[in-house]
Amino acid sequence: MVAVVREHLAAEVDDNPDALVFTTESGRPIWRGNLNKLIDWKAAVARIGQPQLHFHDLRHTGNTLAARTGASTRDLMARMGHDSFQAALIYQHATAEADRAIAQALHEAVRADRKKSKRSADGAGKTKDRPGRKSGDSKGKKQQAARDDRG
Repeated sequence: MVAVVREHLAAEVDDNPDALVFTTESGRPIWRGNLNKLIDWKAAVARIGQPQLHFHDLRHTGNTLAARTGASTRDLMARMGHDSFQAALIYQHATAEADRAIAQALHEAVRADRKKSKRSADGAGKTKDRPGRKSGDSKGKKQQAARDDRG
């Protein structure tokens, strides 16, 4: 896709940073009202066997796919040019994929916390002798008692 866009830019677009990337044949901006006629949308969707497909459906699909990436509603709003959360939320459909991803992430978080807790508990009664300390001194006993109370 990048190669196609670069080719188009080189062949069709002025070097002016304000130049339009896509225009009508006369160099005028493409508007919603002239797009379907300009690109012969009806013929294009008929060729792919989707005569009921509307151009806006592409925006809807693209933004739904963007929402699946985990983008925040604010990110989607910026991408789509929306000023309200309500407009952006239209594109954030609950999907089975998203539901599975959320469940998996929660599962992994709980598993990691359990492993961490288990490691703490397994090492709870072990104290290392350090210079100047006696194994089993009162500070170690207090720490063990505090862990026992939690667990």
